[in-house]
Amino acid sequence: MATSDTPLKTALEAVPPMSRLMGLDLGSKTIGIATSDLTRQIATPLTTIMRKKFTQDAEQLLALAAREAVGLFVLGLPVNMDGTEGPRCQSTRAFARNLAKLTPIPIAFWDERLSTAAVERMLIEADTSRARRDEVIDKLAAAWLLQAALDSLR
Repeated sequence: MATSDTPLKTALEAVPPMSRLMGLDLGSKTIGIATSDLTRQIATPLTTIMRKKFTQDAEQLLALAAREAVGLFVLGLPVNMDGTEGPRCQSTRAFARNLAKLTPIPIAFWDERLSTAAVERMLIEADTSRARRDEVIDKLAAAWLLQAALDSLR
């Protein structure tokens, strides 16, 4: 099983060919979720989970992963602009360690610097209301980081 520090391409070697990747944008209040298509070409926003306790969050994630035939979790790693890892990275790594104890699905990280900011800019340019932006930004950020990961595989 791949560990969370395994490079994406290496982690994929252990994943069944017709399974999806699930991108996760972990926030303190929400988890944005996106999935790839079966050919791993296109990331699509799926949903946003309102965070409660880890056990409840993990149960929801694992149920979605089972329903969507997920073979790999791709967690956005919120690295600082200078490349260092701060408290948010530590929190994401802890989440990954705890999730790995509950599932055989491997976990990989993807540098998500600026993904939320880029998505927010896109939504503002599309004249999306603040309420609507708040509603969709997390799952769109998950799709943004997952699409970047998918693009890196080509």
